[in-house]
Amino acid sequence: GLVGESGSGKSTLGRAVLGMAPVTHGTITYKGSVISGLDDESFRPYRQKIQMIFQDPAAALNPTMTIGESITDALRIHRIPEAQRPARVKDALERVGLAPAGRFMPKYPSELSGGQKQRAIIARSICLGPEMLIADEPISMLDMSVRAKMLDLMDSLRGDLGIAFLYITHDLATARHFSDEILVMYRGEIVERGPSERVILDPQHDYTKTLLDAA
Repeated sequence: GLVGESGSGKSTLGRAVLGMAPVTHGTITYKGSVISGLDDESFRPYRQKIQMIFQDPAAALNPTMTIGESITDALRIHRIPEAQRPARVKDALERVGLAPAGRFMPKYPSELSGGQKQRAIIARSICLGPEMLIADEPISMLDMSVRAKMLDLMDSLRGDLGIAFLYITHDLATARHFSDEILVMYRGEIVERGPSERVILDPQHDYTKTLLDAA
Protein backbone atom coordinates (compact mmCIF):
# COMPACT_ATOMS: atom_id res chain seq x y z
CA GLY A 1 0.00 0.00 0.00
CA LEU A 2 1.34 3.42 -1.01
CA VAL A 3 -0.32 6.13 1.07
CA GLY A 4 -0.09 9.91 0.96
CA GLU A 5 -2.04 13.10 0.39
CA SER A 6 -2.87 14.48 -3.05
CA GLY A 7 0.24 15.81 -4.76
CA SER A 8 2.68 13.70 -2.74
CA GLY A 9 3.85 11.81 -5.82
CA LYS A 10 1.99 8.50 -5.45
CA SER A 11 0.47 8.36 -8.93
CA THR A 12 3.67 9.66 -10.53
CA LEU A 13 5.57 6.80 -8.92
CA GLY A 14 3.02 4.29 -10.21
CA ARG A 15 3.22 5.75 -13.71
CA ALA A 16 7.02 5.67 -13.57
CA VAL A 17 6.97 1.95 -12.80
CA LEU A 18 4.90 1.50 -15.96
CA GLY A 19 7.24 3.63 -18.04
CA MET A 20 4.55 6.32 -18.41
CA ALA A 21 6.48 8.99 -16.49
CA PRO A 22 10.19 9.84 -16.71
CA VAL A 23 12.61 8.72 -14.01
CA THR A 24 14.83 11.70 -13.25
CA HIS A 25 16.78 10.17 -10.39
CA GLY A 26 17.54 6.63 -9.28
CA THR A 27 16.39 3.43 -10.98
CA ILE A 28 13.38 1.10 -11.00
CA THR A 29 14.14 -2.61 -10.84
CA TYR A 30 11.71 -5.44 -11.43
CA LYS A 31 12.70 -8.93 -10.24
CA GLY A 32 16.34 -7.94 -10.37
CA SER A 33 16.30 -6.22 -13.78
CA VAL A 34 16.54 -2.46 -14.27
CA ILE A 35 13.46 -1.39 -16.23
CA SER A 36 13.74 2.40 -16.04
CA GLY A 37 15.19 4.03 -19.14
CA LEU A 38 14.24 1.22 -21.54
CA ASP A 39 12.93 2.09 -25.00
CA ASP A 40 9.35 1.15 -25.88
CA GLU A 41 10.17 -2.14 -27.57
CA SER A 42 12.48 -3.30 -24.76
CA PHE A 43 9.85 -2.34 -22.18
CA ARG A 44 6.99 -4.16 -23.97
CA PRO A 45 7.38 -7.50 -22.06
CA TYR A 46 7.24 -5.64 -18.76
CA ARG A 47 4.18 -3.65 -19.83
CA GLN A 48 2.33 -6.96 -20.17
CA LYS A 49 3.59 -8.20 -16.81
CA ILE A 50 2.77 -4.93 -15.00
CA GLN A 51 -0.72 -3.58 -15.62
CA MET A 52 -2.64 -0.66 -14.12
CA ILE A 53 -6.13 -0.22 -12.72
CA PHE A 54 -6.99 3.45 -13.18
CA GLN A 55 -8.93 5.69 -10.82
CA ASP A 56 -11.72 6.69 -13.21
CA PRO A 57 -13.26 3.61 -14.87
CA ALA A 58 -15.41 5.71 -17.21
CA ALA A 59 -12.38 7.54 -18.63
CA ALA A 60 -10.34 4.34 -18.95
CA LEU A 61 -12.80 2.67 -21.34
CA ASN A 62 -13.29 3.70 -24.95
CA PRO A 63 -16.99 4.67 -25.16
CA THR A 64 -17.18 3.60 -28.84
CA MET A 65 -16.01 0.03 -28.17
CA THR A 66 -17.95 -2.77 -26.52
CA ILE A 67 -16.50 -4.37 -23.41
CA GLY A 68 -15.54 -7.44 -25.42
CA GLU A 69 -13.79 -5.28 -28.02
CA SER A 70 -11.86 -3.32 -25.37
CA ILE A 71 -10.51 -6.46 -23.73
CA THR A 72 -9.75 -8.11 -27.07
CA ASP A 73 -7.92 -4.96 -28.18
CA ALA A 74 -5.57 -5.25 -25.20
CA LEU A 75 -4.76 -8.80 -26.27
CA ARG A 76 -4.17 -7.64 -29.85
CA ILE A 77 -1.84 -4.84 -28.76
CA HIS A 78 0.25 -7.32 -26.78
CA ARG A 79 0.34 -9.76 -29.68
CA ILE A 80 -1.54 -12.58 -27.97
CA PRO A 81 -2.38 -15.19 -30.65
CA GLU A 82 -5.84 -14.58 -32.10
CA ALA A 83 -6.98 -18.14 -31.40
CA GLN A 84 -6.47 -17.60 -27.65
CA ARG A 85 -8.33 -14.31 -27.38
CA PRO A 86 -12.00 -15.41 -27.04
CA ALA A 87 -11.24 -17.83 -24.20
CA ARG A 88 -9.10 -15.25 -22.41
CA VAL A 89 -11.82 -12.60 -22.64
CA LYS A 90 -14.46 -14.98 -21.30
CA ASP A 91 -12.26 -16.19 -18.43
CA ALA A 92 -11.27 -12.65 -17.42
CA LEU A 93 -14.85 -11.35 -17.37
CA GLU A 94 -16.11 -14.26 -15.31
CA ARG A 95 -13.20 -14.02 -12.85
CA VAL A 96 -14.16 -10.43 -12.05
CA GLY A 97 -17.84 -11.28 -11.60
CA LEU A 98 -19.19 -10.15 -14.98
CA ALA A 99 -20.93 -13.43 -15.75
CA PRO A 100 -22.08 -14.85 -17.97
CA ALA A 101 -19.43 -13.24 -20.14
CA GLY A 102 -21.67 -13.41 -23.21
CA ARG A 103 -24.08 -11.00 -21.56
CA PHE A 104 -21.46 -8.31 -20.94
CA MET A 105 -19.21 -8.58 -24.01
CA PRO A 106 -21.65 -6.78 -26.36
CA LYS A 107 -22.41 -3.98 -23.87
CA TYR A 108 -20.94 -0.48 -24.14
CA PRO A 109 -19.45 1.30 -21.10
CA SER A 110 -22.49 3.60 -20.91
CA GLU A 111 -24.65 0.54 -20.21
CA LEU A 112 -22.66 -0.47 -17.12
CA SER A 113 -22.68 0.83 -13.56
CA GLY A 114 -19.53 2.37 -12.07
CA GLY A 115 -18.65 -0.86 -10.29
CA GLN A 116 -19.21 -2.92 -13.42
CA LYS A 117 -16.98 -0.56 -15.42
CA GLN A 118 -14.18 -1.01 -12.88
CA ARG A 119 -14.62 -4.78 -13.03
CA ALA A 120 -14.28 -4.55 -16.82
CA ILE A 121 -11.06 -2.55 -16.39
CA ILE A 122 -9.71 -5.23 -14.06
CA ALA A 123 -10.72 -7.93 -16.55
CA ARG A 124 -8.83 -6.10 -19.28
CA SER A 125 -5.74 -6.09 -17.06
CA ILE A 126 -5.81 -9.71 -15.89
CA CYS A 127 -6.52 -11.16 -19.36
CA LEU A 128 -2.86 -10.49 -20.15
CA GLY A 129 -1.65 -12.71 -17.31
CA PRO A 130 0.16 -9.97 -15.33
CA GLU A 131 2.42 -10.58 -12.38
CA MET A 132 1.69 -7.20 -10.83
CA LEU A 133 -1.19 -4.72 -10.83
CA ILE A 134 -0.80 -1.07 -9.94
CA ALA A 135 -4.16 0.00 -8.51
CA ASP A 136 -4.27 3.81 -8.50
CA GLU A 137 -7.09 4.91 -6.18
CA PRO A 138 -9.25 2.14 -7.72
CA ILE A 139 -12.25 2.63 -5.43
CA SER A 140 -12.26 6.39 -4.78
CA MET A 141 -14.84 7.14 -7.52
CA LEU A 142 -17.16 4.26 -6.63
CA ASP A 143 -20.23 4.31 -4.38
CA MET A 144 -19.57 3.39 -0.77
CA SER A 145 -21.67 0.23 -1.13
CA VAL A 146 -19.40 -1.03 -3.93
CA ARG A 147 -15.99 -0.26 -2.43
CA ALA A 148 -15.71 -3.23 -0.06
CA LYS A 149 -16.77 -5.61 -2.82
CA MET A 150 -14.07 -4.22 -5.11
CA LEU A 151 -11.40 -4.66 -2.45
CA ASP A 152 -12.59 -8.22 -1.87
CA LEU A 153 -12.38 -8.88 -5.62
CA MET A 154 -8.80 -7.62 -5.81
CA ASP A 155 -7.90 -9.65 -2.73
CA SER A 156 -9.31 -12.82 -4.32
CA LEU A 157 -7.36 -12.19 -7.53
CA ARG A 158 -4.22 -11.75 -5.47
CA GLY A 159 -4.79 -15.16 -3.92
CA ASP A 160 -6.19 -17.07 -6.90
CA LEU A 161 -3.81 -15.75 -9.56
CA GLY A 162 -0.77 -14.90 -7.43
CA ILE A 163 -0.77 -11.28 -8.58
CA ALA A 164 1.18 -8.71 -6.56
CA PHE A 165 -0.48 -5.34 -6.00
CA LEU A 166 0.82 -1.83 -5.53
CA TYR A 167 -2.28 -0.24 -3.99
CA ILE A 168 -2.13 3.55 -4.22
CA THR A 169 -4.49 5.46 -1.94
CA HIS A 170 -4.92 8.41 0.39
CA ASP A 171 -7.07 6.25 2.69
CA LEU A 172 -5.15 4.55 5.49
CA ALA A 173 -8.17 2.48 6.48
CA THR A 174 -8.44 0.67 3.14
CA ALA A 175 -4.65 0.39 2.93
CA ARG A 176 -4.71 -1.40 6.29
CA HIS A 177 -7.50 -3.70 5.10
CA PHE A 178 -5.87 -4.59 1.80
CA SER A 179 -2.09 -4.29 2.18
CA ASP A 180 0.53 -6.48 3.83
CA GLU A 181 2.94 -3.56 3.96
CA ILE A 182 2.39 0.21 3.90
CA LEU A 183 4.68 2.87 2.49
CA VAL A 184 3.90 6.47 3.43
CA MET A 185 4.87 9.13 0.88
CA TYR A 186 5.36 12.82 1.63
CA ARG A 187 6.56 15.41 -0.89
CA GLY A 188 7.97 12.77 -3.21
CA GLU A 189 9.79 10.72 -0.57
CA ILE A 190 8.96 7.52 1.32
CA VAL A 191 9.04 8.65 4.95
CA GLU A 192 7.78 5.47 6.60
CA ARG A 193 7.57 1.81 5.64
CA GLY A 194 6.58 -1.34 7.49
CA PRO A 195 3.94 -4.03 8.11
CA SER A 196 0.47 -2.52 7.87
CA GLU A 197 -0.55 -3.12 11.47
CA ARG A 198 2.69 -1.64 12.80
CA VAL A 199 2.41 1.50 10.68
CA ILE A 200 -1.22 2.04 11.72
CA LEU A 201 -0.89 1.20 15.41
CA ASP A 202 2.63 2.51 16.07
CA PRO A 203 3.49 5.22 13.50
CA GLN A 204 7.03 6.54 13.68
CA HIS A 205 6.95 9.59 11.40
CA ASP A 206 5.12 12.81 12.25
CA TYR A 207 3.46 12.88 8.83
CA THR A 208 2.03 9.39 9.32
CA LYS A 209 0.67 10.50 12.68
CA THR A 210 -0.92 13.53 11.00
CA LEU A 211 -2.61 11.30 8.41
CA LEU A 212 -3.96 9.04 11.14
CA ASP A 213 -5.24 12.01 13.15
CA ALA A 214 -7.00 13.35 10.07
CA ALA A 215 -8.62 9.97 9.45
